[in-house]
Amino acid sequence: MISESQGRLQDRRPLSIIDIGSNSIRLVIYEGVARSPTVLFNEKMLAGLGRGIVSTRRLDPEAVTRSIGELRRFRALSDQAGAERLHVIATAAAREAENGPDFIARAEGVLGTEIRVLSGREEAYYSALGVASAFHSANGIAGDLGGGSLELVDVDGDRIGEGITLPLGGLRLQDMAGGSAPAAQRIAREEIGRAKLLKGGRGRKFYAVGGTWRNLARLHMNTTAYPLSVMHHYEMDIEQSSPFLNQVARGDIEKIKGIEGVSKARRALLPYGAAVLKEIIAAARPSMIVVSALGVREGFLFSLLPPEERRRDPLISASEELALLRARSVAHARELVEWTAGSLAALDIVETEQETRLRHAACLLADIGWRAHPEYRGTQSLNIIAHASFIGVDHPGRLFLALVNAYRNDGVFNDMIAAELKSLAPPLYLERARLLAAMMRVVYLLTAAMPGVMPQLEWAKRESGALSLVIPPSLAGLHGERLDGRLAQLARIAGRKLEFSVADS
Repeated sequence: MISESQGRLQDRRPLSIIDIGSNSIRLVIYEGVARSPTVLFNEKMLAGLGRGIVSTRRLDPEAVTRSIGELRRFRALSDQAGAERLHVIATAAAREAENGPDFIARAEGVLGTEIRVLSGREEAYYSALGVASAFHSANGIAGDLGGGSLELVDVDGDRIGEGITLPLGGLRLQDMAGGSAPAAQRIAREEIGRAKLLKGGRGRKFYAVGGTWRNLARLHMNTTAYPLSVMHHYEMDIEQSSPFLNQVARGDIEKIKGIEGVSKARRALLPYGAAVLKEIIAAARPSMIVVSALGVREGFLFSLLPPEERRRDPLISASEELALLRARSVAHARELVEWTAGSLAALDIVETEQETRLRHAACLLADIGWRAHPEYRGTQSLNIIAHASFIGVDHPGRLFLALVNAYRNDGVFNDMIAAELKSLAPPLYLERARLLAAMMRVVYLLTAAMPGVMPQLEWAKRESGALSLVIPPSLAGLHGERLDGRLAQLARIAGRKLEFSVADS
């Protein structure tokens, strides 16, 4: 069953993934198998299957009972959403517990499908694949901290190294340490000290995956009053975050500013996550900690893509999908990509590969707010883009995309736009956002947001030193007073003398 709603991409077929972890069980229903996955529905339960497994070697009996009931509900939700496929994976607790096979058999009976119990290396591989899919040219060590284990693997672009598994999951470490923070740090130091793989992380990024580390990062965001509440690609500076990690690792968290933003069910494992992260930093000496919202599930989903789809840029894919869903004309957006490239060349501006990617995405997103009231198009578009579930873009890049749209709608010289958020973008991004928005403000008046005009426009250098935007005679009627004002704005920002002219017939 495909939804009649035009807010859905009609060529997608939903599928579900259930991830049975040591601490939580999560159902994610995706719109389809895509380079930049979109979530239709997401629900989890903090089951705690791995609680006490160190001493008992068995899954927690109460958690098993609760989990079976919830898995029955997850199956029903998957069917209700029209998912054509259901994939189920299980990790550390299910593969290590003596009663793990019995639990898996019961769960398979409830779900009506086979459950794939991942080995430690498979878990590391899919987690790393999730990181590789979520970052543009990822380069560093990926670490996935679950309830029962920690997976570490080297990632360099699309090259995935041989992963290792350590018994340092939050629930397991809590159990091994008997609830003692100092004991947890000693255990973490001993285990991390055996991970020779971390020696290759010096000066590179460490990608932190898993719910405990995401909640740790959320607390760090709250503590530092970080202005953008987007978890994916949040970066923690090693030196600046050290006092914070020390305090959390000691278990002294209830008085930390913003602790109310972390659910009580998650707080108990924060000291153990901080202890492990501290030891990783000491052993690997990474350049920074980068949080990944994608992990094992998304890595598994990515593995289902054909090779040509895997090679696509996830930011461009997501931006084009949003244009298809919200813009007046996606063909116009694509023309804008080409026209702005030619305009920058005419202005003798050379882009880096990253700047080209961001401009491409910004052009695809340029018209997503057109249905809003004119006074709110800029604000609405900025909020949509800044908080979208994009991958393949860092926070400064995200802000660049949002600001281009805001300046295009609210004026390139409006300094009141997103004052706090602008602090996350470097000066070059702010300047380039104004320039690109000024170009858009010119060309939208010529095109009425419809395709066909931009391919007929040309830039020509005059002997006077001016740069002329040449309009064919058939389009001369589009020239007017307001257009001259917009071109004057562009000239001011570009620092060039610009003019309009009509080509000889």
